[in-house]
Amino acid sequence: MTEESGIEVAVVSGLSGAGRSTAAKCLEDLGWFVVDNLPPELIATMVELGARSSGAVTRVAVVMDVRSRAFTEDLGAVIKDLDARGYKPKVVFLEATDEVLIRRFEGVRRSHPLQGEGRLADGIAAERSLLSRLRSEADLVLDTSNLSVHQLRSKIEDAFGTEASTRTRVTVLSFGYKYGLPMDADLVMDCRFLPNPFWIPELREFNGLDDEVRNYVLGQEGAEEFLQSYQQLLRLVGAGYHREGKRYLTLALGCTGGKHRSVALTEELARRLAEDDGMMVKTVHRDLGRE
Repeated sequence: MTEESGIEVAVVSGLSGAGRSTAAKCLEDLGWFVVDNLPPELIATMVELGARSSGAVTRVAVVMDVRSRAFTEDLGAVIKDLDARGYKPKVVFLEATDEVLIRRFEGVRRSHPLQGEGRLADGIAAERSLLSRLRSEADLVLDTSNLSVHQLRSKIEDAFGTEASTRTRVTVLSFGYKYGLPMDADLVMDCRFLPNPFWIPELREFNGLDDEVRNYVLGQEGAEEFLQSYQQLLRLVGAGYHREGKRYLTLALGCTGGKHRSVALTEELARRLAEDDGMMVKTVHRDLGRE
């Protein structure tokens, strides 16, 4: 972000079928305000509105393609205008070989936007020629011919992500089985292998947030072993999710009523996960207070 403008601007363009949609979705996940196929003459207006949003919008990405006719000359002028105003846009150009682009278009059975009545290869050649100047002036050129979707996302994250935006966001959720399974959970663990504090009169009215219950639950045989083993498993799973581009993970821990065991273990697991690099953790106690 530049000091002059207080807002960061990116322009994403390139050949049709080279991965602009994937790049746009990745930028959205990284916290950018993304506008797809905005007419070139409106880009400066869009950026100005973002700059005047009092911090609500700090990163604007505009995705452009040849659906906007005569867009190369217009876009070049807009980029120069933004640069003169202090926004200094970063231009990213996505491309791929003709063979790969043809295969991708045939795979989804779509025609090329510049194909007209001609062959698919003719449309690709016309677009490559039309965008040659923009490519030569781009700050970052990405050849996606041999990249998977996840590898492309990784490159976009390297170029545009902050440390916070690329960390996995983990929600650790406690629940009671008698109220049903949480439908949005990625992983569910059953905490009913531990003794239930409900059956201890002096603990019954407390919950897993209270020290009395927490100390009781965490002090039971198997509790520490469970936490250590599950945390190790989550490191492995979390690393795999990160490689596959999954940035949100919901872990559910359940006991009978969602008041004692699951709450105590959720709090402790979240505390330990928060100490691991690459994770942002929050807790949710879905059924606490329902009894």
